[in-house]
Amino acid sequence: MRTDLDHLPERKRRELERAVRILFEEFDDALAGRNAPHRKAGRILKVILYGSHARGDWVEDPVGGYVSDYDLLVVVNHEELADPIEYWAKADDHLMREVTLTRAIGVPVNFIVHSLADVNGQLRKGRPFFVDIVRDGILLYEAPDHPFDRPGKLAPEEARAEARASYDEWFPSATEFLELGLIARREGMENKAAFLFHQAAEQYYHCVLLVLTLYSPKSHKLNFLRSRCEALDDRLIAAWPRDTKVAQRCFELLRQAYVNARYSPHYKITPEELAFLSERIAVLQGLVETICKERLDG
Repeated sequence: MRTDLDHLPERKRRELERAVRILFEEFDDALAGRNAPHRKAGRILKVILYGSHARGDWVEDPVGGYVSDYDLLVVVNHEELADPIEYWAKADDHLMREVTLTRAIGVPVNFIVHSLADVNGQLRKGRPFFVDIVRDGILLYEAPDHPFDRPGKLAPEEARAEARASYDEWFPSATEFLELGLIARREGMENKAAFLFHQAAEQYYHCVLLVLTLYSPKSHKLNFLRSRCEALDDRLIAAWPRDTKVAQRCFELLRQAYVNARYSPHYKITPEELAFLSERIAVLQGLVETICKERLDG
């Protein structure tokens, strides 16, 4: 795999170095005091930059409000250590603060965590998401003597069948959440409508990822899923305008709805904001249908 970052500006190289340092510090802190042998011996084996910043086609559009995120794959030495809540929630929070509060990192840092055994199993099966990372990604850190397996080849008919099954499961499910959200909105149940709209958007994004790459991270983070999908097909950017404060606020309310619309007494959303969200999710629905059917028919 490549190790050079010469195509990135010095500022971005410094930001990535800082992000990797935070991942190690927070992971070490998460392991502190744990007595199980595999936990005490827990290690990060690789950190890989993938996506647009690895390929060199990242986007920074301050006028339109769209910027490409950093995408990182963290490889650990035991399956349990990939648990996003148990071991990586504080790292996620820390990196978010670096972007939103201290502004030490200029764009969001999205990371996924898998064990080496899992990644190698995916590579042997020829899973395109992981094959692409090994082909195009850039190593930011690597422990010695833990190589990746040679990628296999996934039969086209098998890939198509899996993509079709994912579409048949996820697209109708997302649409059901959208329709339930519209009912809740009409009945004046604003918070419940916001949560249902979140679920609709989340599942549309999972649908795109599974159809296009046969992989989707186990995440409810709408901004992360949006970023991954828009990097795969930039037509999806049109679903969420970023050029007005109203549009930005509405997406932020949708992002928060997964937890706060259900549990926080302080979460408030207006009928006008819900109307905006329902319109944008309908746009997202149409784009997802078009993009997925293009892939399945092609």
